[in-house]
Amino acid sequence: MEEMAIDPMQAQRVQQEMNLRTTINKIKHTIVIQSGKGGVGKSTVSWNLAVAMAQKGLSVGILDADITGPSIPIMAGISGEDAKIDGRKILPTNSHGVDIISMDLLLNAETPVIWRGPLKMAAIKQFLADVKWEPLDLLIIDLPPGTSDEPLTISQLFDDISGTIIVTTPQLVAVHDVIKSIGFASKVGMPILGIVENMADFPCPHCNKTIEMFGDGGGKSIAEELGLVFLGKIPLISNTVTNSDIGKPAVLDEESEFAKYFEQVIDKILKLLNL
Repeated sequence: MEEMAIDPMQAQRVQQEMNLRTTINKIKHTIVIQSGKGGVGKSTVSWNLAVAMAQKGLSVGILDADITGPSIPIMAGISGEDAKIDGRKILPTNSHGVDIISMDLLLNAETPVIWRGPLKMAAIKQFLADVKWEPLDLLIIDLPPGTSDEPLTISQLFDDISGTIIVTTPQLVAVHDVIKSIGFASKVGMPILGIVENMADFPCPHCNKTIEMFGDGGGKSIAEELGLVFLGKIPLISNTVTNSDIGKPAVLDEESEFAKYFEQVIDKILKLLNL
């Protein structure tokens, strides 16, 4: 009886699928951070949440799913580093106790990623299947803005996402786009843990007054209107920007108002996840 030839490409796809399932089975909780609009500080929330959870003794990883505009390595102080390889596996890079994978660690940071949807979707799949993740209490996935390729890919790869956190700023134009992210999560069956209102106000360091630079209460209002959990607001603090640029997590700056407000958000998330 003549033996059937094995298709190498098919065998590779089967192996990758097995690796993908193995990785996902190592993760206890997966949180997706998203927003309908760019520039709301979604990556800042993702990174500081990861660091804060690691500081509490949890094993934490962060998957930077923004293929064309990755920000996490800069905030983690590892931009320009190359991910290391162990056999056929990519090793995540660790910073502040968090394992990180990002396109910025695989390509030159100045190289633009000019890819159509299928290639971006394949890259995200590789970030799970071809990266040597250790067992994790928590995987945080930092998505790009919008409701297209990357969010859809994540929703299809994971059978059991613990929840998504929607990040917005107070003004109407951001809240309007956030409603689309909420609708997306509902359509794909992704639980919503709650809404974070970032850049809620600005404590002036000169006059000690609070300035509502982007309006007031948009995130809280939409949470109440839609019956969602309002996880809290985070003020716009100038040293948050400075810390992010030099790779210092703002949540570790105990003198910062950011850390104080962010701790309240973390406490609510821990209770929601029973951690």
